[in-house]
Amino acid sequence: MKKGGIIIILVLLGLCALWGVRIYNNLVAKQETVEQAVGDVQAAYQKRADQIPNVAATAKQYSDYEGEAFENIVEARAKATATTLDMSNMTEQQLANYQKTQDELMKTMRANLNVIVERYPDLKANTLYINLQESIESCENQIANARREFNDKAKEFNQYLRRFPNNIVAGLFNFDKMPYFQASEGAEEAPNVKELFNE
Repeated sequence: MKKGGIIIILVLLGLCALWGVRIYNNLVAKQETVEQAVGDVQAAYQKRADQIPNVAATAKQYSDYEGEAFENIVEARAKATATTLDMSNMTEQQLANYQKTQDELMKTMRANLNVIVERYPDLKANTLYINLQESIESCENQIANARREFNDKAKEFNQYLRRFPNNIVAGLFNFDKMPYFQASEGAEEAPNVKELFNE
């Protein structure tokens, strides 16, 4: 083989290597963006969990806080904060379990607070309680935004991962598709407005 042919082959191999490195680096960057988005979701959930002791303290100040209601909230909070997401091994099932635990925390908190408010209706007019309700609502909005941002970043990563020839490099280096946050079970049903105003 002539010297010119060898040079052409080496140049082509070099270009292929550069192409592969570029795709690999893009996959890593997009994966890091998704990981940051997961961190934002977890931070938003943690912020909500951190508000729960404030809600409990406010209700306790205003009433003889029901021991069982307090225990239910504390137990749900402990379970929710113990559940984390592992980015190195994140699956749809793991993401669904995380979301379910977080949803259970919110349901438990709302149900127990409704019981207290029914027994102590003046609590609804308490400024601290109103401010905490607004703070929790703000946390819920941050959670929704963080989950939406995560899904956008996961979609961007998944689309890039699945494109040809990126999928070849992704397969060589074991990049996997990212799961999405799904709507909570029962989210397709309209909320009970009367229940919402009982808070």
